[in-house]
Amino acid sequence: MTKVMRKDPVLEDSALQAVEQHHAEMLLRLQALVNTLIRAVESQNPVTEHEAKGQLVQWCVTELIPHALAEEGPLYGGPGNTKQGKLLVEGMLAEHRVIVNLVEQLRQSEGVRSAVAAGAIQQIFALHVDKENRLLMPLVVRSPEMSLAEAVQGLHELVGEARAHPHGHH
Repeated sequence: MTKVMRKDPVLEDSALQAVEQHHAEMLLRLQALVNTLIRAVESQNPVTEHEAKGQLVQWCVTELIPHALAEEGPLYGGPGNTKQGKLLVEGMLAEHRVIVNLVEQLRQSEGVRSAVAAGAIQQIFALHVDKENRLLMPLVVRSPEMSLAEAVQGLHELVGEARAHPHGHH
């Protein structure tokens, strides 16, 4: 027997907006970092390239990968246990592994190869975010057994620091 939750539609909508906004902010930051690296590679300036790659790797390690790992428990757990969500979640977990592998490729590469890895990270993350926004999160919000608001509560990796702790409390 499935458990039907009592959820507040306003909280669900607010959680959905917070995650979508955080995704948009992450995509913009990733795009800026990737473009900076591409310009540095094109300029053939090894110092600028090294700095740009370092900034991108740092962001991936401190923001992108923790975001992906934070999703795997609370956000993916519910849908991953449903018939309609299982395959979607498996595919999204595979994308997380590809992103982690690409970040490692980026870390170990130089020049054009680092720009290629960076571009691949950007494209796969954009595709991944689109699937979460259009497919996964609406599935959670529509489901009577799951709550998006509960899944992301307090997780700044998923909703951004300001929304996870709206009153500054940690």
